[in-house]
This record gives sequence, C-alpha cells and structure tokens, in this order.
Amino acid sequence: MTFVQVIDYETTRFDEMNALIDRWAEQSSGRRTATHTMIGQDREARNHYVDMVEFASYEEAMKNSHLPETDRMFQEMVALCEGMPKFMNLDVVRDEHLNKQLVNRVFEEAAMRGDMRVLDECLATNYIDHDASKEEPTVIGREGMRSDMETWRAAFDMTFEPMTQVAEGDMVTTVWRWRGIHKGEFMGVAPTGKTFEMTGTTTFRCQNGEIIEGWWHYNPGVLQRQMGGSGSPYQS
Repeated sequence: MTFVQVIDYETTRFDEMNALIDRWAEQSSGRRTATHTMIGQDREARNHYVDMVEFASYEEAMKNSHLPETDRMFQEMVALCEGMPKFMNLDVVRDEHLNKQLVNRVFEEAAMRGDMRVLDECLATNYIDHDASKEEPTVIGREGMRSDMETWRAAFDMTFEPMTQVAEGDMVTTVWRWRGIHKGEFMGVAPTGKTFEMTGTTTFRCQNGEIIEGWWHYNPGVLQRQMGGSGSPYQS
C-alpha cells in the first residue's frame, strides 16, 4: 500500500530549505526509498509550506527514515523552521489519476468493447490525431479515430494490454501490447482465425476533462509480415 508522509511547517528561509532537500537527494542516491516529493506553498500565508513524500509502502518509508542522511536532514530542517514541523503519516486508500482514467476508457471501452459513444464523451470535438503510419498522418475530429477503430475491430477481436503508463502534467503515455484474433479481411488477407500481436506507444494530451490530441507510434509492417499481407491497414 502506498504511504505518504506529510510535513507541515513555517519558514522564512525556503531557499535554504530547498537546497537542503537537494543535498539530501544527492547524498542518499542509491539508498533512499522515497519515490516522489512535492512541496506546496500556502497562498494565504506565504511562509507556510507542506511537503508530501511518497513511498511504495510504510515499510519502505521506515527504511528511508533510518538513513543517516535523513536524520541529518531532519535536524537541519528543524533549525530552518519557525517552530517544530508537524507530521502526518498516511496510508493511501484511493489513488486515481483522472487523465489516466480518461485515456483507459478509450482503450478499454471503445477500442476493445466497441462502444464508440465513449469517443464522444472522452475526445474533444476538435481532437487532433497524429499517426505516422497513415497516408494522411494528422486528422482533426473524432470521426477519424472512430473510423480507424471500426476498421480494426471489423478485422480482429482485439485487446490492448498496458505494459507501462506514465502521466506527467496534461500528458498520458501508454506503452501497449496489442493482440488480435483475425476474423475479417485485413491487408488483403482473408480471415485466418490466428492470433497476431504487436507493440506500440500512444501519448494523449488532456485538457478540461477531455482528450484534445493524440500521437500513435507503432509499426504496421510487423503485423504485415506476420500475416503475409500487403498495403496499409487504412487503404480502402
């Protein structure tokens, strides 16, 4: 279970505090177990800060607390604060990245289950789609993705298996493995009933709860060689 330590403090010496945290990160390299840190400044009280430090588990946090660098940093941190910092130790019971959730609906509900209404809910009306494997690599509007998904779904019972997914700011990148059971004509090849697979990467840019742009990177030639087909998946 993910564990987060929250440190609430006041200081008039934040630049020194920032430098202290940088030194700790450098000195504890290769041994620290913290995976993510974030500092917030109170808009109503500019000397008030909250640090949030994330760990994979409480046990990993305890390993981190026993490092000599961590103990030394704590002593120096207290010296920079106006009074004793307050600590909260939290087990994370819900952790959802809303942009990831949005992206996964496109893969799971539209591409895999065939519910194309999801594209109207998840994609902006002026959504921009980039796919270098297509003759027209940039298409504006939802209909381009809808048409592509219908083409693939007519030829395959298919799944997308997320291998890695990273969200940073308004971007969500998914490294996926695609598998399809060949049920309809595709690349000039009649249905074979065989299972084919390939890997690729999709990056979506999100804004205001919608996906506004996407970049697809994969090599249809891999699938072409497996099937013994010719041409592009998008040729009519």
